[in-house]
Amino acid sequence: MDAKRNLCPCPPAPLLHLVNMAMQKILIIGYGNPDREDDGVAWHVLQALSNHYHSPIIESDGGIFEAEHNPHLVFALQLTPEMSEALAQYQHVCFVDAHTGAYAEEVRAESIAPNFQASPFTHHLTPESCLSLAQNLYGSAPQALVVSVRGYQFGYRTALSTQTAPLVPQAAAKIIEWLS
Repeated sequence: MDAKRNLCPCPPAPLLHLVNMAMQKILIIGYGNPDREDDGVAWHVLQALSNHYHSPIIESDGGIFEAEHNPHLVFALQLTPEMSEALAQYQHVCFVDAHTGAYAEEVRAESIAPNFQASPFTHHLTPESCLSLAQNLYGSAPQALVVSVRGYQFGYRTALSTQTAPLVPQAAAKIIEWLS
């Protein structure tokens, strides 16, 4: 047997983090309306994460489709009940959206758990409700984080406001830190 041949199936130490991440199924789902200025901030956060992880963004019409890269980056206009089946297949999920000043922090990251929340709007589903559906219908809900980015302007433009644009790297950094 050749003594120089490395029989260890383990990758070198710097690659261990990438291998561990690849073994876990990670989903980052951004949602909002990119045609309404800061309501589309999640798209920009996903773009920053796409650049960091070299993972393409999947545009979605409400479904979540398997991606070759990890983490899986999905953008949708809104969360839908149909997403719960796919969520049950992940170990970690991060929801990214805009907030209108509901929180003191401009970029807020908060761990969440399954919790069905009735909404007065028939088309509105919270991340906690999505997790609750995944848990109750499919027997599994991933560890989850919500990242909310402060939006200031919600007019009819595709660009972010000058106040929200600098928050994108901060939001991406919080997600990267959560995953490491």
